[in-house]
Amino acid sequence: MISFSVTAILALSGFSRAQENILDDTVFYGQSPDAPAPIANGTGMWAEAFAKAQATVAELTLEEKVNLTGGISVPNGCSGNIPGIEHVGFEGMCLTDAGNGVRATDFVNGWPSGIHVGASWNKQLTRTRGIHLGGEFRAKGVHVALGPVAGPIGRVALNGRNWEGFSTDQYLSGILSKESVIGIQTSGVIACTKHIVGNEQETNRNPITNSTTGQKTESVSSNIDDRTMHELYLWPFQDAVLAGTASIMCSYNRINNSYGCQNSYVLNHLLKTELGFPGFVVSDWNAQHAGVSSANAGLDMVMPSGLTFWAGNLTEAVNNGSVSEARIDDIATRILAAWYLLGQDEDFPSPGVGMPDSLLEPHEIVDARDPASKPVLLQGAIEGHVLVKNVNASLPLRSPKLLSLYGYAATGAPSNNPPSAGFGAWTIGTGAYHWDTTNIVCGFFGTPCEPGSNVNIAINGTLVGGGGSGAITPPYISSPHDALMVYAAENDVTLLWDYVNINETGNVNQASDACLVFINAWATEAFDRPGLSDEYSDNLVNNIADQCANTIVIVNNAGIRLVDGFYNHANVTAIIYSHLPGQDSGKALVSILSGETSPSGKLPYTVAKTESDYGALLSPTLPVAPYEFFPQSDFTEGLLIDYRAFDAQEIEPRFEFGFGLTYTTFEYSDLTVATTDASTAAYPTGEIVAGGKTDLWDKIVLVSVMVSNTGAEFSAAEIAQLYVTIPDSGLGRQLRGFDKIELAPGASAELFFPITRRDLSVWDVVAQDWKLQNGVYLIEVGASSRNLPLNTTVTIA
Repeated sequence: MISFSVTAILALSGFSRAQENILDDTVFYGQSPDAPAPIANGTGMWAEAFAKAQATVAELTLEEKVNLTGGISVPNGCSGNIPGIEHVGFEGMCLTDAGNGVRATDFVNGWPSGIHVGASWNKQLTRTRGIHLGGEFRAKGVHVALGPVAGPIGRVALNGRNWEGFSTDQYLSGILSKESVIGIQTSGVIACTKHIVGNEQETNRNPITNSTTGQKTESVSSNIDDRTMHELYLWPFQDAVLAGTASIMCSYNRINNSYGCQNSYVLNHLLKTELGFPGFVVSDWNAQHAGVSSANAGLDMVMPSGLTFWAGNLTEAVNNGSVSEARIDDIATRILAAWYLLGQDEDFPSPGVGMPDSLLEPHEIVDARDPASKPVLLQGAIEGHVLVKNVNASLPLRSPKLLSLYGYAATGAPSNNPPSAGFGAWTIGTGAYHWDTTNIVCGFFGTPCEPGSNVNIAINGTLVGGGGSGAITPPYISSPHDALMVYAAENDVTLLWDYVNINETGNVNQASDACLVFINAWATEAFDRPGLSDEYSDNLVNNIADQCANTIVIVNNAGIRLVDGFYNHANVTAIIYSHLPGQDSGKALVSILSGETSPSGKLPYTVAKTESDYGALLSPTLPVAPYEFFPQSDFTEGLLIDYRAFDAQEIEPRFEFGFGLTYTTFEYSDLTVATTDASTAAYPTGEIVAGGKTDLWDKIVLVSVMVSNTGAEFSAAEIAQLYVTIPDSGLGRQLRGFDKIELAPGASAELFFPITRRDLSVWDVVAQDWKLQNGVYLIEVGASSRNLPLNTTVTIA
């Protein structure tokens, strides 16, 4: 039996937190149990691909098989490359960032980011987005799209990469990860779901060596107990494996004091054995820290180069018996099976054909954009906007004559040109210096930004995405300013704007029907945010609101952004979270402001009133003695993050998880629940396939509800949410179903929610299996996690 707890992890060290610094990592040995590498045997959808891969591997020499395992340098713009093997018809592989669009190239679209997709709560739109994303990767000769992001899930509110994922809730994140994988792979491109697992802060994500003392500080260790691992952090990865994700990326951090890319418990046991994952595991870039141990621990491919630890060293390890050739065969089979599964052996573009090494040199134009993507891009941008305040129906705008615009986030960025576009061409902070990896000292290798440093805003433009490997390279940017100019021209509106004199009084035309104030909250890979709000932006809003009776605030946010600095101002009548909408930012916003479209997004996270409401989960863990050189992040809160923590601690949020307003009203009625004839035995007994035991997905309970648009003017979409409280679980309500439905005024629709065995189970750390609890389950349905007008129960005996 393999089981562990955070308490046991801490006790194993034999040190108290008051003692001197530990200098030797041997005290941590065994905290993450060892597990042998399983040999994959593809079944189901993988069967044919595995048969082809095994036949091909049989024709390869040991050196050729090893060559498949490590990246090589190729003069193209791919993030990573695998060499070809001509005599078996394998042309090689191009791997490229990321989950929000093809990065660092031209003639591709800039799609809404993960957080924006999460706020849409739209399964079908997420899948369609994935199909179009995959088509662009394919056209560019990219075999592996490095996305979607299933981790970080958002444990730490200030995590700089939360915007890349979908939600702080594992169920919502899992469903949207699944739909993304299906969509991307429908286009014949390998989806690489990342980052497994516990990658919940950027601070100390990589080892740092003190240049003066030579002392090395290892990456932070995410110390996660067994139940929390299964019910929270592993959950969305399980959905991705079930959907057929052909690749998974291991993370930078340590997990229970073992590096993610050489953690045999995570890779061999959890992922490849328990979840039956038949694809290949690729390292995050430069996340490999050992050779033989990483190979035996389940790492299959190393990026960006195999030269440091593998290549000839791996061949030698096989020859001296440190690594078995069966393990090398398994690696090669997994990689080639993924290639065959997606049909990349037939009519796939040459590796990196549309990924020039330099966009500033003459290069072949490969236009990957599909005209059919245009409505998908715009609809995706629209649906991720969340209206959270709308006093006296100030929105939509009704035949305004004069609109006044303020704020640094209204315009487009001043540059959308390489090389600056690689990390996003925004000037960061009120000091107006440009973001790059040299002049932000709290930057790329995971050192924390200091509170008050004001690098959490992008001072000169609308945010279409965040920074880092998930950044996008859009062909254009529709800014709010540009889109409102078009709106004004078409509707005889006078438009005034002042993006300069932000602190002056007397600069608001008192004939304004509304004043629109645009602010943002920046985030990027490689550093955690310094705060969830900033005084500069709050003062800007309040200054305009002091002078304008109808002030509408648009918050362009790459993560949680608190609004209590201006929320209660009597003249702030409406607030919209516009998240990260991609290239159609302005066009989407104006569609909502004008009433052409009703807002339909809901929050995929909880917005508190103050930072202190997040408690210990506000900020990343910093290195402290005795673990200064081996930073320890203890996930002692277990499953209680985001809304589960707010519920358990009875904290009233500003906006609860799942909250969002629209221009009409909805009513819920006729809740019904029924059990199926599926087995309700305590433990599943099905065979293990990709995704785990087959009967984990049996539908145990069926729920239906009627939703009605009770308004008289606007069509709108409602997101109905279903929450389950599992008996004897120690937890309150958890999201276990949702659906989105567009309804005309007066229309109604019946929605159906199948609830699976896994949805109703808890992880039994003794039995090492999912256990269906006996007892009374509470089922609640409504518009958000704290607006659940209907409830019923179902008993499982």
